[in-house]
Amino acid sequence: MHNPHRRLFTLAILFLAFYALALTLSPAVRARSWNVDLRWAHWLGYFTWLGGFSLARRASARYLPYSDALLLPLVALLSGWGLLSIWRLTPFYGLRQTFWIAFALGALVLGLRLNDPIAALRRYKYLWLSGGLALTALTLIFGTNPLGYGPRLWLGCCGVYLQPSEPLKLLLIVFLAAYFADRSPRGKGTAALPVLIPTLVMTTLALLLLLAQRDLGTASLFIVIFTGVLFTVTGWRLIPLLGTLGLLGAGLVGYALFDVVRLRVDAWFNPWLDPSGRSYQIVQSLIAVANGGLFGRGPGLGAPGFVPVAHSDFIFAAIAEESGLIGALGLLLALALLVHRGLRIARRASAPFPRYLAAGLTAYLSAQSVLIISGNLRLLPLTGVTLPFVSYGGSSLVTSFLAVLMLLHVSQQTEPHRPRSAGSITPLAAALLATLAAAALATGWWGFVRGPALLTRSDNPRRALADRSVPRGAILDRHNTTLAETIGSPGAFTRRVLTPQLGPVLGYNHPVYGETGVEAGLDAYLRGLAGNDPLAIWWHHLLYGQPPPGVDVRLTLDVELQALADEMLAETRGALVLLDATNGDVLVMSSHPGYDPNQLDTLWETLIQAEDAPLLNRAVQGRYPAGGLWPRLATQGEPASWPGTPPLRLPGGETRTLNETASPLDLALVAAALSANGARPAPRLAQAYRSPAEGWILLPPLGAPAELDGLADPHTYAASGAQTWGFALTLGDEGLTWYIGGTLPGVEPAYALALALETADPELAERIGGAVLQAARPH
Repeated sequence: MHNPHRRLFTLAILFLAFYALALTLSPAVRARSWNVDLRWAHWLGYFTWLGGFSLARRASARYLPYSDALLLPLVALLSGWGLLSIWRLTPFYGLRQTFWIAFALGALVLGLRLNDPIAALRRYKYLWLSGGLALTALTLIFGTNPLGYGPRLWLGCCGVYLQPSEPLKLLLIVFLAAYFADRSPRGKGTAALPVLIPTLVMTTLALLLLLAQRDLGTASLFIVIFTGVLFTVTGWRLIPLLGTLGLLGAGLVGYALFDVVRLRVDAWFNPWLDPSGRSYQIVQSLIAVANGGLFGRGPGLGAPGFVPVAHSDFIFAAIAEESGLIGALGLLLALALLVHRGLRIARRASAPFPRYLAAGLTAYLSAQSVLIISGNLRLLPLTGVTLPFVSYGGSSLVTSFLAVLMLLHVSQQTEPHRPRSAGSITPLAAALLATLAAAALATGWWGFVRGPALLTRSDNPRRALADRSVPRGAILDRHNTTLAETIGSPGAFTRRVLTPQLGPVLGYNHPVYGETGVEAGLDAYLRGLAGNDPLAIWWHHLLYGQPPPGVDVRLTLDVELQALADEMLAETRGALVLLDATNGDVLVMSSHPGYDPNQLDTLWETLIQAEDAPLLNRAVQGRYPAGGLWPRLATQGEPASWPGTPPLRLPGGETRTLNETASPLDLALVAAALSANGARPAPRLAQAYRSPAEGWILLPPLGAPAELDGLADPHTYAASGAQTWGFALTLGDEGLTWYIGGTLPGVEPAYALALALETADPELAERIGGAVLQAARPH
């Protein structure tokens, strides 16, 4: 037994044991409580894997003592990692994969005992390939699909299925290696055609069968295999270019003939065009990679199940989410070492046939890995092939183990102390390893460079999952009256709004419909990603795969004044904003009609179809005609020359330029400038957040105060002896009435108000605006 052999097996055993233990404890970690059901079923898979590879290791040491020392431990690590990942994702498929890995290991142990099977493979090359083609052709008549839909690529009975195209890959490699070992091409170009024609015919026949099955991923892999073996044999520099052109040609044919190929290429080219439809898989895969970060969410603590078919096509994304960039790079490193050992075996092979065979098998394992990983990372369109040793799939797993069995037998016959000439093996190795390096760079790109933007997308369902497990911070008014809070227990937290009339302002935080309003504008604080100590955030992500509990935020709103404004607006469409004219604090922000955020599940369809747009926060997002107001508010100059409205921590609260339209917030700020001799404050809705360590910490406004020139004299709109000013104006054909008012300059405390009513009723506007202003003054 080689020492590296034993040490690597030991490392794989320990790593997977800790991984399995983490999976067992993950429900308790997620719930932060021991009062949960722990996971145990995957230990069946672990001990099956451990027993099977222990037998395989002993058989390898006994029957192939001079075989490659690292090949089997690498396969053990990859297959065990994949097996535990499948158990974590889908226990049903985990159990089936356990059966398949036991079967594959049994075949491997029996194969290790064979005496020189390589010679038999070479001797019956036509028989092997013809049998594989015939078996594949049977799927055109008797083919089925275990899922009950999709391409019928399997032959099966009684719940056991075989995908003939999987072993056909090996049989094609065996045929090509044996054929070229007997008849190596002489010369280049047309001079070599007589030798190449039989291989082209057999490969083309296999491709036609795969095209008839619509198995475009395997067809692409066959082109790569043929290119790799032919380049190994000839060393012609033109071969890789022709192979690339062949892949592009196959892609164009598939795009023209098959809807599924067209859909995948379109989703690859621009996944952001339809992220919830045809591009859902790839977008969710990229979000999963981004969610992994550096260290990952932890085994069992991520949400890879949001990616469809995560146990098969997207298992790399699942591993990247829970193991992070470190885990993803470790997986890629294991694959790179596998490629290195396979090509090392090819380089040291004692004869042409085993050399070509080892090179072809390595090219197959590497290319298939790169195709599916690149599909997960949007380097290439998704092909639907499996990740060797890792993804779920019995036919694929057994085929990959048979490939390793052949490599072990070839390595047994090599001459380790007399390396052969590198020949075309070196450029082949460079090409295969470069593709894995590209996958590593792409993982870092999506995990770090683009990761933060991906995680804040509204279609990231992991945010909603975290909200069910981690309490979200409460929203309070200026007097610490609770407006919205989290209720329930870990794993079943829900959001409750105690002031439903504030729905358009507070917004909602919903697992299906996303976030809006204050819930979206202050999401980082409410979710615990801001306001907590950075070390605490890092520790919670490392330990629990989730942020720490959210922090409470306090708004500038006065719930009593807010209730008065909402009551007076009642069923009238419109919006009202009341400001502290001195510091810009928003005391009232009312928008009608509104909605109850607690009733979204039952009212959503009605709300989104309602013509009066109840989901819109008219106070900020409304764009009402305002051109007729400017002659009353400004005596000189154009509003467009004034500094724009500063931003607010709300959707729609971005910096805006005053023009022919304005929101009530825009005009409330102009009114504040009239009440303060031209000094316009910066608006503020979020007053403070409660730090766990330091208590309440003030949040400054996002903008800065400014001076507005050429304003009208507010005394013009004040009654004799009054301390407030105001006027109502109905704008022509628009059916819109504005009320603008405030306290006179020098009056303390100073307030400013803007009201827009979507009706021609100046008396109602004056009554509402005047009542809210008078109610505010005692405060």
